[in-house]
Amino acid sequence: MDSATKDEMQPSLPPGSSCPGPEWPEQERAEQLARGAALKWASGIFYRPEQLARLGQYRSREVQRTCSLEARIKSVVQSYLEGVKTGVWQLAQAFEAMQGAREALGQARALLQGMAMATQTLKPLREQVAQHKQLQVLSQLLPRLWAVPAAVAHTRTLIDAQQLLEAYVCLRELEQLQEETWAPLGGLELPVFEGLGPLAEALGQAVEAAAGAAGQLAREDPALLVAAVRVAEVDAEYTTSLELAPRDWRQRCLQALQESLERTHFGTPLLPEPGALAGWLEALRVALPAELAIAEALVAPCCPPHYKVVQLWAHTLHSGLRRCLQQLLEGPALAAADAFALLHWALHVYLGPEMMGSLELGPEADVSQLEPLLTLENIEQLEATFVTQIQANVAQWLQRALDGEVAEWNREQEPDTDSSGFYHSPMPAIVLQILEENIRVTSLVSESLQQRVHSMALSELGAFLRSFSDALIRFSRDHARGEAMAPHYVPYLLATLNHQSALSSSVSVLQPDGVASGALAPVETALDELQRRICRLVLEVLLAELQPLFAALPSRRWLSKSELLDDVCERTERFCQDFSRVRNPAAQGRLVCRGADERTQAAERLQHDAAQLRELFLGLGLEESVRCAPVLLALRDLLNLRDPMLLGLEVAGLRQKFPDVSEDHISALLDLRGDVSREQRLAALSSLQAGPQPSPSAGRRALFSLVPAPTPALSSCLPSGPCA
Repeated sequence: MDSATKDEMQPSLPPGSSCPGPEWPEQERAEQLARGAALKWASGIFYRPEQLARLGQYRSREVQRTCSLEARIKSVVQSYLEGVKTGVWQLAQAFEAMQGAREALGQARALLQGMAMATQTLKPLREQVAQHKQLQVLSQLLPRLWAVPAAVAHTRTLIDAQQLLEAYVCLRELEQLQEETWAPLGGLELPVFEGLGPLAEALGQAVEAAAGAAGQLAREDPALLVAAVRVAEVDAEYTTSLELAPRDWRQRCLQALQESLERTHFGTPLLPEPGALAGWLEALRVALPAELAIAEALVAPCCPPHYKVVQLWAHTLHSGLRRCLQQLLEGPALAAADAFALLHWALHVYLGPEMMGSLELGPEADVSQLEPLLTLENIEQLEATFVTQIQANVAQWLQRALDGEVAEWNREQEPDTDSSGFYHSPMPAIVLQILEENIRVTSLVSESLQQRVHSMALSELGAFLRSFSDALIRFSRDHARGEAMAPHYVPYLLATLNHQSALSSSVSVLQPDGVASGALAPVETALDELQRRICRLVLEVLLAELQPLFAALPSRRWLSKSELLDDVCERTERFCQDFSRVRNPAAQGRLVCRGADERTQAAERLQHDAAQLRELFLGLGLEESVRCAPVLLALRDLLNLRDPMLLGLEVAGLRQKFPDVSEDHISALLDLRGDVSREQRLAALSSLQAGPQPSPSAGRRALFSLVPAPTPALSSCLPSGPCA
């Protein structure tokens, strides 16, 4: 651009102007303020007359200052105007450059529009190029593609023939061919590959079926099981670019194995019917360890170590069994026998050496850290069910025994007698056997169940004694009213006295080890009350028979003759003849120690008696009797023994010292202790026969054979068979 053009573009100021443009409002205000300030200054300076002489000086000085300010203002304004001129020029230059760029952009836009139209014309060409490439790939793969249907059919044949490894290799080749065609064809799925999905699923099902039959295949065809596992493991590491859903055959194999185990042992058709639970549990006791042994010996070598086959087997069987038992407990209430069998099996057999605790099983089969088969709520439910049903059965059995006994009271014959001539009935043995068997058998399950059944047994025995007492009252009332005259009223009353004595002497068999002795106190009180009631009824009969004779006392006849008193004595003697058939404890009140303190007291009494007899013989100048003090001291040791489990040793030692001691003597001594259970009694009596026979000694004299043996306690001769 030349200088003339530049000068024309620069702005020009009108002549005579001191500042560009119109006046500013701020400038006018500034001038007003300046004028006001000048007036104020002038009025201050020239306020006094003497200062007017210096007016000329002030004027010249202000003129100079004004000129200086005007010069400075002109300089500033001139500099500002030059900057404005430069800016206007630069804006003009930028406007020209922008106009050029606008024209260039318009030309580029026109070119781009032309290129877009050209691109649209090339689109069919591009499509033809892509199709040409796809056809080129297909032409190269055409021989292999023609073979795909045959390969699919061959692979399916291999699957049907259970040749799983060969089938998997063929499937992988087909999938690799599909992957090779997928990318060049832009993700286009060829119809020839539509059968690969069902084919892969068929192979997966075959692998799953083989895993589900692992136990059987490990015995019959381990190669097939190994092939199935290898296929699942290899496929787990396989990756592909195809958009396929994950097959996860390894997890399917493990799941099929678990479902097969549960279905084999705990399927719905295999669940036990009511009353068949014990047989079902026994079958599991045999089947589950055998299943684990097969897993450890046969299946585990066919699988990779990370499968942890034995642990998987054990946990699957445990979980399935636990779920099955929960299903059983949620159904109808189990019978007493089934509840007992399940409690005993779950608490003792399952984790015992016969099953999961077997030493033949490896540590992987340990299930002790898993959830227990039965929860505390399950155990509480089963115990309550068992006790409730057993209580009903016991009450029924006891009532049946009582009804049978009561029915015999009106017989024409006298009560039956035992070999010793005492009135005898099997009822006490039946009652105690029923209760004792139920208490004893529950010790096989748990202490809590035994305590429950023990409490139930004592409760039912108390109820039985009350029913027995009520039956006696009805029997006596009917006999007194003449409604049902019993031909042998008194003998049957005396027989019931023997029943009470037998129950009293043998009720200790209901006392399991570890239970406080005071638990029997209510029963003992009821037995004592029953004995007093029977004695009162017997005495009422005697009083009724003697009452007419005593009504004549005193009289002239009694005063002159003794026939009246002789008649009283004769009737009393005849009435008491039947008392010989009553066992001694009913008449004598044999001592039974009620605790350790009384046993200690009895032992001290025996020791004191032995010392007193020794002093007596020595005071009379006689030698100490070999039959007196030693036997008393031996009996003291037997009574003072703290641990009843050692009674067998004491009895054997007593037999060595006194060979003529009999089983009846030992039984009576055990009754005297009052704390011997049925098992301890049988063990002590068996040691009497099993111990070494005493050596014959010429100087040894008979002792116990000279002492009449008390009638054997009922607890020593209870039948050993189960309750009928």
